[in-house]
Amino acid sequence: MRYHVVIPARHASSRLPGKPLLDIAGRPMVWHVYQRAVESRAHRVVVATDDQRIHDAVCAFEGDVCMTADHHQSGTDRIAEVALSMGWADDEVVVNLQGDEPLMPPELLDKVAEALHAHPDASVATLGVPLAADEVFNSNAVKVVTDRHGMALYFSRAAIPWKRGAFEQGRENPDGMYRHLGLYAYRVGFLRRYVTWEPAPIEQQESLEQLRVLWQGERIAVAIVDSAPPAGVDTEEDYLRVLSCLASDSDPTAQ
Repeated sequence: MRYHVVIPARHASSRLPGKPLLDIAGRPMVWHVYQRAVESRAHRVVVATDDQRIHDAVCAFEGDVCMTADHHQSGTDRIAEVALSMGWADDEVVVNLQGDEPLMPPELLDKVAEALHAHPDASVATLGVPLAADEVFNSNAVKVVTDRHGMALYFSRAAIPWKRGAFEQGRENPDGMYRHLGLYAYRVGFLRRYVTWEPAPIEQQESLEQLRVLWQGERIAVAIVDSAPPAGVDTEEDYLRVLSCLASDSDPTAQ
């Protein structure tokens, strides 16, 4: 199984500016993310950035980095630019590893790539995990429903599938419900198409980029894993949590 990992890394962030360069155990965060990727079975790992400071930091640890345009609206657009500039063939698989995920277990990168290789009729693959009871009505926990072949039918911030009777009575029953994990694998040919599409109405209503894919009639394979990876770094609190985790003697990718 051959696949690449591209790590979109931006310096600008409304919550935590300069995230990829934050010091964690004497290394910039982007180094830790890069290490998670090289520990996987990926053929090539590339950091995609529009910031010279991040570019120079990656070069300093002899990582592979690609400078991209500064107008991209999403990490997917940035990854598409990298895939096309590298000349990767349409059937090549690319995994999107966000630049603020220093605790991502490498085996999940392999898992999402395997899911796409196993479903040649899918353009995208992603992961799901059993939903916890306190996530049923939490709009920040994105739910996914699949068909019997493991293909996504819909993603929503709402409680889907709606368990009629139980939910009307206020009973949180997550059995058979799944939370979406935002880790993606794409085929390069799909990325070529994706960058030509306008946002879809359902995407704008739910504020979920993956709905653009379903709106266009493309298929998303969903592999279910037993547990979610540790959360990424969005806030100062997250950063302190990661500092503590990586300073310990425990496996940094363990829950």
